[in-house]
Amino acid sequence: MYRLNKRAWEILAAEVQRCSGNDQISKIEQQIVNKRLEKLRLETGSPAKLEELRDAVVDVYPQFSEKVLKQATQANQPPGVFTKIKWITILLGSSAGVLWVVNLPYPMIRWPVAKVAPILLLPSYISMNHHYRGAIKDLEQADQLVNKATSPADIELGGEKVKAAQQHLDNLPVWFLGYYPQSYCNLFGCSWQFTLDEFETARRQAARIDAIVFQDKNALTPLAEAEQALKVAQQHYEQANNTKEREKAIASWQTALDQLEQIPAATLAKDTAQTKLKAYQRDFDNARNGTLILAAQEFDVEAEKIQPTQPKAASDLWEQAINRLNQIPTENPRYLEAQKLLAAYQVKLKTAVEPRGNTYIEAAKQFALAAAKSSQNPPHSPDKWEQIEKLWHKSIDQLENIRADEPNYVAAQKLLAEYQTNLGIIETRRKAETAAQATLKEAHQQIQSLIASPPSEPQRLKAEIQGIINLLRTVKAGTTAYPEAQRLLISAQKRLQ
Repeated sequence: MYRLNKRAWEILAAEVQRCSGNDQISKIEQQIVNKRLEKLRLETGSPAKLEELRDAVVDVYPQFSEKVLKQATQANQPPGVFTKIKWITILLGSSAGVLWVVNLPYPMIRWPVAKVAPILLLPSYISMNHHYRGAIKDLEQADQLVNKATSPADIELGGEKVKAAQQHLDNLPVWFLGYYPQSYCNLFGCSWQFTLDEFETARRQAARIDAIVFQDKNALTPLAEAEQALKVAQQHYEQANNTKEREKAIASWQTALDQLEQIPAATLAKDTAQTKLKAYQRDFDNARNGTLILAAQEFDVEAEKIQPTQPKAASDLWEQAINRLNQIPTENPRYLEAQKLLAAYQVKLKTAVEPRGNTYIEAAKQFALAAAKSSQNPPHSPDKWEQIEKLWHKSIDQLENIRADEPNYVAAQKLLAEYQTNLGIIETRRKAETAAQATLKEAHQQIQSLIASPPSEPQRLKAEIQGIINLLRTVKAGTTAYPEAQRLLISAQKRLQ
């Protein structure tokens, strides 16, 4: 038996709180008195009497209520149960009535019985043991089912288990935990340990699991609604007959995906949504990008029809087509297809907005600029001169597309004459380069032949060297072969000296 029971301690603690102030000194005084009372609570032996309780508090709190001390002393004394049991036995007249009475959940009856005849309390102990083990088992099962759920059925079953655990906990007498926080029925070898802290922990765990079950069940509703909305949007998309209907279905589809994203975290519904969301998003992206390309193509077809009579309306349609294609991300497989269409529609838009001839003139200037840049820092090889020729040809081809009845025909003809002159110069340079390369090659061959089998007659040798010199002099300046030809020419002239 503890020297200060829970009820007496609560009476004294309340009066200590009333006597104490809020300043730091008062808090220290309160701690001193509480430690003394706590020490009495942990000591075993005969109940503390009035004088001992008074000594524990009056030196710190002289104003401590004498009435409260007497109430605490009375509450700290064990009740006279044997007299009451005897009276009840006579009143009821049967042993069954006695057994029922002593097992009632009242500490003042059970405490003295537990000291002298604990076997009489065996029925209630068996019941408490049953509910204790049931609570632990159901809590463990509920925790496993809820926190590692793989389906809604696990959540449902976990909810049932936590309710069963709560019922078991409701059948455990809390007063028992306050009066008997130690093992019981030592006479018979029982040793069930279950303190008030453990009981409260189990209560909190049950409440936490119950809250998780509640959240999971609630989260399953928006999951089902989002998946249903997703299914309906997909059906509407497949049944759509035009761009407007398809885009409306795509908007509903996106809304359903947003609903999946908003499902509360740390729920089975969120985990389920995350596993499916990747596939849902892939299907949505394919449908959306396909719709964008198809819409752009439809706008292009309509713009082509009305462009001769309504160029402004046609321009608006091509702008809408371009806007659709610009929304396709680079990582999408259809990105290149979209870019090709985009380039074509941009040309059409520019043609519709600007005069036709201006477009051709601008294109010709771009080719001419590229040709001029490539011509810089000559000399060049025959192949490069040929590439430059092709650029000038493309530039000229653009200008030749402009009809005589167009307002910018005269300007185009001026450029055409200039570009044709430039083309002629490039052709001359290419031919000169080709001839110079051929002459240099022939000179090398004659030199190699002369070295391999030189004539025995000096005059004939000089004649052949003179022929090589004459050949090298035909290599024109401004060609890639000219520096090499000059080097060989100087070498040959030295041989003649």
